[in-house]
Amino acid sequence: MICPICSGSMAPCFQAKVLEKYIAQYQVCGSCGFLQAQEPHWLEEAYSSAIVDADTGLVMRNISIACKLSGVLYWSLGNSGRGKHLDIAGGYGMLTRLMRDLGFDFYWIDKYCDNLLARGFEYKRELGECSVVTAMEVLEHLIDPVSFIKETMATSGAHTFVFSTELYEGPPPKPEAWWYYAFPTGQHIGFFQKRTLEILGKQLGLKFFSANGLHIFSKLELNENLLRIVTGRWASRFAPWWVRRRLGSKTMTDHLSILGRKH
Repeated sequence: MICPICSGSMAPCFQAKVLEKYIAQYQVCGSCGFLQAQEPHWLEEAYSSAIVDADTGLVMRNISIACKLSGVLYWSLGNSGRGKHLDIAGGYGMLTRLMRDLGFDFYWIDKYCDNLLARGFEYKRELGECSVVTAMEVLEHLIDPVSFIKETMATSGAHTFVFSTELYEGPPPKPEAWWYYAFPTGQHIGFFQKRTLEILGKQLGLKFFSANGLHIFSKLELNENLLRIVTGRWASRFAPWWVRRRLGSKTMTDHLSILGRKH
């Protein structure tokens, strides 16, 4: 099997039971460390519900990401976070709603999930290009992450791709030792090391940055020290308050806009 990240050779690593009934073979790339389930034929069944009931961390994860992301957009990426931004594979729309509440011009798109919380702010081509695309907890679901990122950035016109996924170090963790495999849900099929993402960035022709659980591919040169600060514990508590005061929350203007569309 050829690695979709670096085209290196992948070797069998371990077997595990997914969806509590299918035996899946996992392979790892010796060159870049990408770990992936081989031929995940169970995905249609796994996505019979786009967001699994067992994802009890959904709300707190989105709040935490919004706090870190607000500082990244406002201080690290220039232009004080102004411009359009797109949350791809945005689930119920929670992150889009949170970011709009903080003052960012965020939009939502997801092929597999209903937009429940950011209705009226679905992304359409006629809205124009976006500066930044976010993809939170998405890459581990993909068979071909390289094509996904290329297509997303080309379609949106974005200069920066911000994402989250849990990384592993060293040899692949044993099946029983890492919760992130999420074998019972069957939706996580690809796993990354930091070096995997560094190589992926080079394949994309983009610079790679990572700090405090957020990872970034960008055409821009970012200040890594500043990135660590704005995504840190204390700055990410302060950033939402500061940004909201500077940009002005869209909560009420969105409310009035949606009411106006209905009349």
